[in-house]
Amino acid sequence: MTKSQYPYPPDEFDVRGPEGAPVGVHREPRSGWSSVWPFLLVAVVFAGLGIGVISFLSDGGDTPTENPPAASEQSAAPEGSEGGEGSEGEGSGEEPTDGSGDEGSEGDEGEGDETEEPSEEPSDEVTDDAVDIDALIAEGDTSALVRVLNDDSGVSGEAGRGSDALSSYGFTNTEANNYDGDSGQTTNVVWYAEGRAETAAAVAAIMGIPAEQTSQQPLASGDVVVVIKEALDIAE
Repeated sequence: MTKSQYPYPPDEFDVRGPEGAPVGVHREPRSGWSSVWPFLLVAVVFAGLGIGVISFLSDGGDTPTENPPAASEQSAAPEGSEGGEGSEGEGSGEEPTDGSGDEGSEGDEGEGDETEEPSEEPSDEVTDDAVDIDALIAEGDTSALVRVLNDDSGVSGEAGRGSDALSSYGFTNTEANNYDGDSGQTTNVVWYAEGRAETAAAVAAIMGIPAEQTSQQPLASGDVVVVIKEALDIAE
């Protein structure tokens, strides 16, 4: 529509204002907060809903797994305690409790008699000794030269007896003879050369010579020397 076709006469609103005059003064200007608060409200609402859903799901997941066992344990405990008190009360009020106690003690004595039956300890000890000797022999060298020397022990043939015992345990290089001169020893001893400690330990165990009576010595010949001053206690 052009100005020529405008049917109404001009009024004060059709007059153009001077340059620099405020525009739209008849409307109240909008503040910045009025355009922001709707978005903040939506964000707060959604955040609250998210927190509520998460807390609900977390509480709902823990309750079935934790609470029922605790409740069952609490309910079971009083029943067990009440049952125990009830049995004690009944037992204290009846005379047959003495008889039952005697039967229980007799049963305990019977069980004690059964458990006190001795096992074959001597056979176990022999087995342990054999195992120890076998282990020592395995660590030693059965091909080492072992000299068994009788030093005026007063027992004829003791050196040969010791040599035969070593052979029966697998030693393949043994020698039985008399000691040349006086060893200066008062009891049976085992001397061994450097690096022959394990073999000497096996020889001493077979001869029944205590481990503290074995020592490393400079030997003129042989790897292990047994000096016999008294009867040997050869392992069977």
